Amino acid sequence: MNRRAAGHTDWCGKDHRCGLGEHRSDEIVVDVAGRSRAVLVRVRSATGREHAEVRVRVALAPSELAARRQMLGLLSDLRETVTRAAVAGRPRPRRAT
Repeated sequence: MNRRAAGHTDWCGKDHRCGLGEHRSDEIVVDVAGRSRAVLVRVRSATGREHAEVRVRVALAPSELAARRQMLGLLSDLRETVTRAAVAGRPRPRRAT
């Protein structure tokens, strides 16, 4: 992955998405027709920090109780996913030799 100090990255969309000092990749879309959609975008801020931006849309059940259960499950899964990604990105402590 090439990161040029003053220019676009190799993964950057290199168009109108880049603005206000940040660079944004093309969207990666996962679409389950009529049921759900997830969009992932890689972002590098003006400070150089990189992030994954994720938007998720899921069709909810018509009944209020079932919709609440879906949302609870979704929030639980998202919490686990975000925690796992944050832990994986943390630097590992160095071992004494």
